[in-house]
Amino acid sequence: MSASPEQPIFGRLLTAMITPFGPDGKVNLTEAARLAQHLVDNQGHDGLVINGTTGESPTTSDEEKRELLGTVIEAVGDRASVVAGVGTFDTHHTIELSRQAADAGADGLLVVTPYYSRPPVDALEEHFLAVADASELPIMLYDIPHRAGIPIPETSLIRLADHPRIAAVKDAKGDICSSSVVIANSTLTYYAGDDAYLLPLLAVGGAGVVGTSTHFSGLQVRALLDAFVAGNLEQARQFNAQLLPVFRGVFATQGTMMVKAALNRCGFDVGMCRPPMGKVAPELLERFLGILDAQL
Repeated sequence: MSASPEQPIFGRLLTAMITPFGPDGKVNLTEAARLAQHLVDNQGHDGLVINGTTGESPTTSDEEKRELLGTVIEAVGDRASVVAGVGTFDTHHTIELSRQAADAGADGLLVVTPYYSRPPVDALEEHFLAVADASELPIMLYDIPHRAGIPIPETSLIRLADHPRIAAVKDAKGDICSSSVVIANSTLTYYAGDDAYLLPLLAVGGAGVVGTSTHFSGLQVRALLDAFVAGNLEQARQFNAQLLPVFRGVFATQGTMMVKAALNRCGFDVGMCRPPMGKVAPELLERFLGILDAQL
């Protein structure tokens, strides 16, 4: 994929899409295609991330990942970038998933920091480089220390940017100064990995968002992005203020659980989360649905 200042490598508005399940617990490919089409055609998206954590990737098999990715590519791949989550805490397995994603026709890869095992910095860099060397697809690194257990250090990100296929970062570190340093000293394209982090990140050179609440707020987030890119900062701030209750409300409990529960009340049939995720407390769901009604 090619990038330009007007169109970053994976687009500007992406959602880490949930994975629908049917009553039998199997992946509901029909509903996955329907949701992907809705996000792209009705919610202003120019990209989707499939098989990420929000997509419950720790609970889906490699075959389920392959089928889901292929379904979404067939549904929207002609008009949106489709990025495949392939990160695991096993380098060899991550490489296998990256090759599977390339064979399916993905536009890029999302590679998260190996979680729980907390590799030292040199081993962490070697992990990312091994995946990049094994694939021809551009890579978005996922920096989420509060889940992975460790951050990707600034110096590592700057060094990794020298690899021709390490192109972007999904930034859920929540450290705007650190993000600023990397953006200023590398060619990496930065995407907010926390919805509320979008406007601050744009201000220091970020490109867009890989969102969660954007399952519902895509048009409004698109308006925020368009206003910022056009130089209308006051309008962008107004959109951001309107969206903050949505950005925060989706995480009143675990984000995937909230998105699925709300989608099931908004005309979709995406099923429940697989264990160990559970059900959203009714009062939390009603509160979030009220926020959506009031703010969107």
